[in-house]
Amino acid sequence: MAGSETDAQFQFTGVKKYFNSYTLTGRMNYILATYGSIALIILYFKLRSKKTPAVKAT
Repeated sequence: MAGSETDAQFQFTGVKKYFNSYTLTGRMNYILATYGSIALIILYFKLRSKKTPAVKAT
């Protein structure tokens, strides 16, 4: 009896299916998204074009 109610409790749809704190897969997806966004921010700042100063010191 209680088994069917608890199974229905974790039937997520949409984004909640992939990002939730109840299942190991959902937690792993949060971690991967966090690490991925941090890596993208680091790559953005490392690869963006360097602006040269308008006036060069001689």
